[in-house]
Amino acid sequence: MVKTIHMIKSEYLKFLKKREVAGKPIIDKTGKLKNFYLPLSDWLYSLYIKDKKTKIIGLSGGQGAGKSTITDILKFILKKKYGLDLCVFSIDDFYKTKKERIKMSKKIHPLFSTRGVPGTHDLHFINKTFKKLREKKFKTVLIPKFDKSLDDRSKKNKWQKIKKKPDLIILEGWCVGARHQNNSALKRPINIIEKERDNDLKWRKTVNNYLKNQYKILFNKLDKLVYLKVPNFSYIFKWRLMQEQKLKLTSKNKKTMSRSQVKNFIMFYERITKDMMKDFTKISDLTIFLDKSHRSKKMRFN
Repeated sequence: MVKTIHMIKSEYLKFLKKREVAGKPIIDKTGKLKNFYLPLSDWLYSLYIKDKKTKIIGLSGGQGAGKSTITDILKFILKKKYGLDLCVFSIDDFYKTKKERIKMSKKIHPLFSTRGVPGTHDLHFINKTFKKLREKKFKTVLIPKFDKSLDDRSKKNKWQKIKKKPDLIILEGWCVGARHQNNSALKRPINIIEKERDNDLKWRKTVNNYLKNQYKILFNKLDKLVYLKVPNFSYIFKWRLMQEQKLKLTSKNKKTMSRSQVKNFIMFYERITKDMMKDFTKISDLTIFLDKSHRSKKMRFN
């Protein structure tokens, strides 16, 4: 086991080295492995080993909280330490196509042309994928990929291929596990988009109804939910902007957002994100508290 941990540490440090951008080193790498990644892997293993049936885990948290990095690291730790196969995909990969969202924006409300909020995901596709991944007679499952630089679904040759039945499935996404609000809470606009572009509340109410009905059914399929809690909403903007800056440095010819575009974009997520930050104990089984330096300072079971 000691040898295995050394191998995990070596691979983990190599992985993080590739993720670092010039002038922005990742701090406390070893501490994160010891106090966060290994205990989280142990907990996930304990869930699976009870009956050895495929478990679906939700991983939620505001934009830029680090969900994708966490799942990439968990994938190789669970494989090397426990021999478990982890299938990971984002709810973002199941966004409706650009064409579908434009149609929705004309039929229901113009704001639905912007991806992100409940209603802009293909839930039927997600439910069908869950069912295929848990079937006894397993066949290769194709999971879509969404290209954010194109704001559309990628071509099928770029989709993820799952050739073996997974032991654990992680569905990650900013709104995974979110609950609907009381209609009275929707009345007061919380930003310029709501005030100026949704003054009749139609967009807010439609999004809320999706959460209350179709998304509730989907999230009820999760065996457990892990929630990453950021210090406050200002860090959603700060860390989301950092993502765009990294993308600009590491991806050639890919369209990225400016500071003002990021600020505008997160307004679409603001209401639900803030509500989740406030009511995290009601939605999550395990909360991971992140500090201002993006480190996990503690974990708490709810």
